[in-house]
Amino acid sequence: MRLQDIMTTDVVTVGPDEAASAAWARMQRKRIRHLIVTDGKRPLGVISERDLGGRDGSAVRRGRKVGELMTPRVASAAPSMTLRQAANLMRGRLIGSLPIVERGRVVGIVTATDVLEQLGRGSSRPAVRAQRKSMRLPPVATRTRRAATKPG
Repeated sequence: MRLQDIMTTDVVTVGPDEAASAAWARMQRKRIRHLIVTDGKRPLGVISERDLGGRDGSAVRRGRKVGELMTPRVASAAPSMTLRQAANLMRGRLIGSLPIVERGRVVGIVTATDVLEQLGRGSSRPAVRAQRKSMRLPPVATRTRRAATKPG
């Protein structure tokens, strides 16, 4: 599976000069945890709810701009990257989202939640079960008779 199959294309972005509190309010309104920081369509970084201090982070956000708190030079991916490659990249870098970039422009985003959801769907077991032979030993009387009849 390729990221183009699972990415969110309605990407919520923010400018680096926007107030951090406004970015937090946008995240809450949209019910998301990551915003892509852009200069037009060109990605500059990512800001997460953790970068903004979370629910109790009003002191972190007060008087600060997104550009001060964002993670710059983030890892990004092409739409053709596989789900496995994305999972390994996110795990290796300990990141929660990947901007999807094509020709220098943001075209989507994939989050750790998206990756886990897809991996979870692929882990269902087949409905057909293999039959196996019984591993039980025969009753004691049968075992002793067989042992007694063996040539010695």
